Amino acid sequence: MEKQQHRLAFGTLVITSKLPDTMVHFTAEERAAVVSLWAKVNVELVGGEVLGRLLVVYPWTQRFFDNFGNLSSESAIMGNPKVKAHGKKVLTSFGNAVKHMDDLKDTFAELSELHCDKMHVDPENFKVQAAWQKLTTAVANALAHRYH
Repeated sequence: MEKQQHRLAFGTLVITSKLPDTMVHFTAEERAAVVSLWAKVNVELVGGEVLGRLLVVYPWTQRFFDNFGNLSSESAIMGNPKVKAHGKKVLTSFGNAVKHMDDLKDTFAELSELHCDKMHVDPENFKVQAAWQKLTTAVANALAHRYH
């Protein structure tokens, strides 16, 4: 698995993260845990909430959704039917990832092209996500330390 090294600077904090290839190997137990957890997610209810929070907390991301109408305030964003519908669509794509854990690259090929070539989403956004994943893994390992 080839890894690419990236440095992200946030003020004086520098985060170095490695983005792994999309080929991830899941054990049977990991697969079962992911499927079980995902089955509890109410995509319709949570999707709009998640996207709405993104747009409120990171208002610069609103530029990708200029056809969504009124995004002028938190209440406008959270009540916007287009935000809710697109949030559902985003989480539905994560559901597809759960169904196709062995073929994520092909599963997300069209979406990757859309984000890169048409929307020109800054790849730094994905690198920040990778850094948070790295932290989450480290916290999980630290919490489980006494069990090893």
